[in-house]
Amino acid sequence: MFKILVVEDDEIIGEEIITALKKQGYESKKIEDFNMVIEEFIKYKPDLVLMDINLPVYDGFYWCGKIRMLSKVPIIFISSRTEEMDIIIATNMGGDDYLTKPFSINILLTKVNALLRRTYAYFNDLESDVITHKGLILNLKDDTIMYNGKSLQLTRNEFKILHILMKNKGSIVSRDRIIRSLWQDESFVDDNTLTVNITRLRKKLKDIGLENYIQTQKSMGYIV
Repeated sequence: MFKILVVEDDEIIGEEIITALKKQGYESKKIEDFNMVIEEFIKYKPDLVLMDINLPVYDGFYWCGKIRMLSKVPIIFISSRTEEMDIIIATNMGGDDYLTKPFSINILLTKVNALLRRTYAYFNDLESDVITHKGLILNLKDDTIMYNGKSLQLTRNEFKILHILMKNKGSIVSRDRIIRSLWQDESFVDDNTLTVNITRLRKKLKDIGLENYIQTQKSMGYIV
């Protein structure tokens, strides 16, 4: 069953869309917290997104750009904006189609059906290049982290450390194993170098609101 994420702040329109999608046999979810669009996108893993433009906090163009950094999932804009420039911007930001309000629900469903059919005839799996744990998003494409809408760039070593910890979330990862993931020949590495990298990584995590995200297990290693 295809899953569709609805990013629409008008309650009446949002519920009308959700009801129509369910009648068509689609699983659907509507965003409730417009500070958490990316987090909800990652968690829900939709096959298609319906995106309004005029939204609280950030507009639909912003969120489309953020989604495009993570995924090729098809996006249909639904908006009361009818200017040609808005349609051009939506397309340039990565939108796949554009529907102006007020719209016929049957036209919307036709566009959804057609776009899903075209997209998944070629792509069977459009997974996001990210890892998530406890609300933290690690982008595997550009070495950035995001938490509660805040993002930071990591150095390559910081990224590798966090990557191996998040891949093994809930399990202790030894210092030796982390060192091996950073450098081919660990004899070239001072043990203090790893400590410095862990300290810097912890500071960056704290800066976006995640204090004590990386836990030290004495004489054993680290765990997230």
